[in-house]
Amino acid sequence: MSFDEPDAPASVPHPRGIRSYVRRAGRTTVGQAKAIEALGPQYLLPYRPETVDLAQAFGRDAPTILEIGFGMGEATAHIAALMPEQNFLCCEVHPPGVGALLKRIGEQGLSNIRIVEHDAVEVLDRMLPEASLAGVHIFFPDPWHKARHNKRRLVQPPFVTKLLRCLRGGGYIHCATDWEPYAVQMLEVLAAQPALRNTAEGFAPRPEYRPLTKFENRGIRLGHGVWDVVFEKL
Repeated sequence: MSFDEPDAPASVPHPRGIRSYVRRAGRTTVGQAKAIEALGPQYLLPYRPETVDLAQAFGRDAPTILEIGFGMGEATAHIAALMPEQNFLCCEVHPPGVGALLKRIGEQGLSNIRIVEHDAVEVLDRMLPEASLAGVHIFFPDPWHKARHNKRRLVQPPFVTKLLRCLRGGGYIHCATDWEPYAVQMLEVLAAQPALRNTAEGFAPRPEYRPLTKFENRGIRLGHGVWDVVFEKL
């Protein structure tokens, strides 16, 4: 998800419908509500179970990065500002986060973000054309620490298969987590895909575009690690 809230990713495919997120109770602030009202019509892309024309949705034809679970949108806005030549399609299920990112869009004058307030798995399955993505960002998804909950983790082989259908050749998958067992799982799951190659020997250095936020800096001061995994589609 985001760097503000490490425990709110989008959902995971599973034959029994198990999801990797829990809808948190959260209050939308006045500022967030105003942002939704003022900017939602332009930047919110309604979920529909039909293929979306990304060029039409963004008003231009440009490489599109999918971000799954952006929390309060701090990293999303930072990266979108660094990469104005890229489109960012961002999925989040928590309304306060959606409002917070819309507020950042207004404050920073960003035009290259569109938000789908819906389960990312269904967006992948129903909305995105094959080979339509230049990259995927999955930052700090819920690690589901307890062993009996590991099946809820987002990064699993069936989910990666869905990503690969939508990812074009040369596109990348970038995951980051502050939970080492999950980092190891991410590395193993992605490495097992013959259509992907690791861009590093094991874990990757943090790409310059991914910012260090207050949450991450606090963790580093406390001695917590953060692991990045970056794979490219062959």
